[in-house]
Amino acid sequence: MNLRGLLLPALVSGSLLLSACGSSATTTISTKATTTTNVSKSSTGLTRELNVTSAVRASLLDAAAAYHQLPAADYVGLDAGTTYYAFDPATNHYYAAAGLRPSPHSLPAQVGTQDDGAYNLFTRAARTSTWTVYNDGLGGVQGTKCPLVIPSAVLKVWDWHVKTCYPPS
Repeated sequence: MNLRGLLLPALVSGSLLLSACGSSATTTISTKATTTTNVSKSSTGLTRELNVTSAVRASLLDAAAAYHQLPAADYVGLDAGTTYYAFDPATNHYYAAAGLRPSPHSLPAQVGTQDDGAYNLFTRAARTSTWTVYNDGLGGVQGTKCPLVIPSAVLKVWDWHVKTCYPPS
């Protein structure tokens, strides 16, 4: 068995253990995107909106599925029009947001996405390959608190309202 074969079960076990302890975050492996589509000046450089490549899409789906304690196969993808990805040099972090599209063959995924588990926020440090996931299924509801403070420069390149954590409707 190679190192990757040993590492993947350890990551999955650790993720499940954190979820069982009431952790609000889970991690998984990610890949960086490199294409710039939107730019905003920040205090230390340019915050860039990035294209969501198929590798990034897969890493976000894997991270969100693990967070919801379901296999990635329980989802058919990310919701079109609700997926965002950016890099902020002021925080040296990548940020992402995405809605999940459940598989018609997975009742747990369908139930989870119909209520408050359908939208997720993600962050990861530039020098790491792991996403931290935050459930924001209630992000569009008046008076709810965002589980992650998204920097204003990221909100600007995503064209989201200030101090929000959900795309405009």
